[in-house]
Amino acid sequence: MNVTLNIWVLTVAALCALIAVDFFIGRKPHEVSIKEAGIWSAVWIALAVLFGLGLLAFGGAQPAGEFFAGFITEKSLSVDNLFVFVLIMAKFSVPPQYQQRVLMIGVLIALVLRTVFIAAGAAIISTFSWVFYLFGAFLIWTAWKLVQDARHDQHDEEYEENKLLKAAEERFGVADRYHGTKLFIVENGKRVMTPMMVVMLAIGSTDVLFALDSIPAIYGLTKDPYIVFTANAFALMGLRQLYFLIGGLLKRLVHLSYGLSIILGFIGVKLVLHALHESGVHVPEISIPFSLGFIVLVLAVTTVTSLRASKKQALEQGADETDAARETDRSA
Repeated sequence: MNVTLNIWVLTVAALCALIAVDFFIGRKPHEVSIKEAGIWSAVWIALAVLFGLGLLAFGGAQPAGEFFAGFITEKSLSVDNLFVFVLIMAKFSVPPQYQQRVLMIGVLIALVLRTVFIAAGAAIISTFSWVFYLFGAFLIWTAWKLVQDARHDQHDEEYEENKLLKAAEERFGVADRYHGTKLFIVENGKRVMTPMMVVMLAIGSTDVLFALDSIPAIYGLTKDPYIVFTANAFALMGLRQLYFLIGGLLKRLVHLSYGLSIILGFIGVKLVLHALHESGVHVPEISIPFSLGFIVLVLAVTTVTSLRASKKQALEQGADETDAARETDRSA
């Protein structure tokens, strides 16, 4: 897809305007309701769909299919990332009224970081075609690791601060309580970070790790940097509202990691096949329509089986608690 500089500028300007509107609406610290989160989640998804339809009208079926496949993949990976966000919020005891501000700034940091990764990925791919072998192998390894983490229930572990975060805390020091939305305060004549700043750094720096699998994954669906960027942008910009909308459902998506592992493994195989094809080896390539259908099917099946398993587990737990209560009454 031939994207001119003017289109790039207009796209970035439009996205910045949307971010500004989102920031203006959520500038006042408050506890986000399910209704507010639901409305804005629907708005962001509608905007992504409209953008995809625009690509279909002006660019054809191929770029539109690549965008929707990339958007759905990035959105599903973002849902898995929300597990970590929940752990971060709990680790630093972020008050409910400040959580939307933390996520807003965290998403902005994520957009900047991913833009850098996307540009670097495009440069590497245009210079070294064999990098698809590395991307494919990395995604297959990541898929296997996700399965192992899911089997050991890694989402229940506490968040551990990374080295960058620890270094910043040692360098500046951290206040003992939140001071509204302030990032720095002066305490005993010394400028120190507030817990709000620490949480924002935690979410922003953690996204570097998230990008290590999401960027290769979307480059496995499209080689167009414009589609890679816009799919990531639309997936990330609705992440804040999605956090509040499905926060209570996250623990019920018990099979999500298995579904994501299948998707990443599938894209990894697709990348390896593409690399072999580019090297002159006659192997079948996986089309975008098939990829899009496969991703949607896996996510649908994963969601249904997760909700069924969670419901069954809740019923069994309720039955156990009832039996325990009866035993207590008898012994009394």
